[in-house]
Amino acid sequence: MILQALKEYYDRKVLDSNNDIAPEGFEKKELPFLIVINEDGDFINIEDTREIVGNKLVGKMFLLPRSFKRSGSKSYEKTFLLWDHIGYLLGLPTNDEKSAKQHQTWLKMLENFPQELTEDVGVNAIRQFYNRGEDKKAVAEPEIKECLKATSRNMSFCLVSDLPVPCRKAVHEHVKNNLNKLVSSNTEKSPEESNRTPKGGTCLITGDTGVVVRIHGQTPIDKDANSLVSFQKNSGYDSYGKEQGHNAPIIESTEFAYITALNTLLKSKSQRLLIGDASTVFWSEKQTSFESDFSSFFTEPEKDDPNLKTQKVRTLFKSVETGAYVENDGDTQFYILGLSPNKNRIAVRFWQAGAISEFAKRIKQYFEDFAIIKPPNELEYYSVWRILVNIADQDDSKNIPPNLAGEFMRSIFNGTPYPAALLQAAICRIRSDTKNRVKPVRAAVIKAYLNRYYRFYPNKSQKEVTMEQDIFQPSTGYQLGRLFAVFEKIQEEASHGINATIRERFYGAASGTPVTVFAQLLRLKNHHLAKLKNKGRVIFFEQLLGDIMGKITDFPSTLNLHEQGLFAIGYYHQRQAFFKKKNDEVSQGVRYK
Repeated sequence: MILQALKEYYDRKVLDSNNDIAPEGFEKKELPFLIVINEDGDFINIEDTREIVGNKLVGKMFLLPRSFKRSGSKSYEKTFLLWDHIGYLLGLPTNDEKSAKQHQTWLKMLENFPQELTEDVGVNAIRQFYNRGEDKKAVAEPEIKECLKATSRNMSFCLVSDLPVPCRKAVHEHVKNNLNKLVSSNTEKSPEESNRTPKGGTCLITGDTGVVVRIHGQTPIDKDANSLVSFQKNSGYDSYGKEQGHNAPIIESTEFAYITALNTLLKSKSQRLLIGDASTVFWSEKQTSFESDFSSFFTEPEKDDPNLKTQKVRTLFKSVETGAYVENDGDTQFYILGLSPNKNRIAVRFWQAGAISEFAKRIKQYFEDFAIIKPPNELEYYSVWRILVNIADQDDSKNIPPNLAGEFMRSIFNGTPYPAALLQAAICRIRSDTKNRVKPVRAAVIKAYLNRYYRFYPNKSQKEVTMEQDIFQPSTGYQLGRLFAVFEKIQEEASHGINATIRERFYGAASGTPVTVFAQLLRLKNHHLAKLKNKGRVIFFEQLLGDIMGKITDFPSTLNLHEQGLFAIGYYHQRQAFFKKKNDEVSQGVRYK
């Protein structure tokens, strides 16, 4: 299903006159460096095509003859058509034995070109470059140091003020006219097998017949590249005399289409999300506004237009309520694929396929789950990254728990309970963050988790967690959280500028083992109330405390994880209630004057 949907996406993009997808036999690839030469092969200089994108140097993209997977002890015996990395073109670095072998492979390729290529001015200039020893000048060029330090060392040649040679018309025509010959590098694993006749077969995806690909192309999902479909040679998966890709036959044209579609999506700025170690790509069976808006539901707001995300989410809410998606694109299929790097092959974290109308409803529900009362300067809607980073150790994205991003996204798209690790991480972070404790985003996480959990596993003793304070919430943990917030507020008003409040000293014990600290907190409360000069405030706090204490039968020895979450929500709600304006609230359920 995944490969079929990717193949259909490729076919859709090819039919689009404004498409940016590579045709069969080609790929869009970054070329950070170009060796500039003249028509006689004389070395001119080395051009650095890189530009700063974000905080990285990124080389210019070109439509190049397609690369293929190289593996094994003799992988150096294969080279790409008129482009490759610096080891092939210049034999660098010189202290690497493999570079010399790679360079010899490159030179042999240039010697064995067919006449239709050698007649091209650009290709002939490259051959003259080596015949006249101009490569020594390139090696001595100071810019070479930058090439060797770069993350990507891919390079090629170009004539002065011209496209790279592998992008020239003659080269592209040669690739188009010789697809079956050129793809043999992809169907055969090593030179020892080069005399084998590629096997024909019926494609598992399309039902068409053709040459079956033995080794599938690679996808650069992170700093390395790997295959989505891969069979180890002579592995336990081989059967009935079939090896590698023949175990799941996919013909050349289909393999190219799905690999190109996937790589195009992963390079897209609008159809890819990177959250934790999970890369999520998405597309619809036809072009839709939902496809173009989808990423804005989960990413951080644009710096240039911070209100754009809010507008997109509100549009989503209205469209679901009015039935716009059902009437227009509601039945259109939408696909979401979550991937992560892995040692042997790319790992599929999740795969979702369904109607746009269903995804729209589930995403709307996700935003409703996370809706909670917030301070005026807080974001109205949180990105997935902001949610996860605020429950990660030290609020550092590097510490987002493994697999949590993928599990969280899967629950959103499936409409299923959020992963238990989400609640656990939020509570652990609240306990460890002595300065901030229950941030709005952490309170939203706990509310979302608990409400969705009890929506799927109903419990008569549990009441839904509301956006704002609910004085009738039956949870002991919730009422204890409120009580703790009142104790803290009394302390703040009685002792301005103290170094450490009870939030920093006692929150962990109060939320986990209430019986051990609340007796002490009650005594401290009396001491702090005695220091208040405003008797009206004393009466206010005593009435509020009486109201809360009337809902608590005892101080439990322990609170389970859900009750600890409700403690955090009760504490947060009560803190927010203190900041509400008097003219638009009924304070804590009773209007105190």
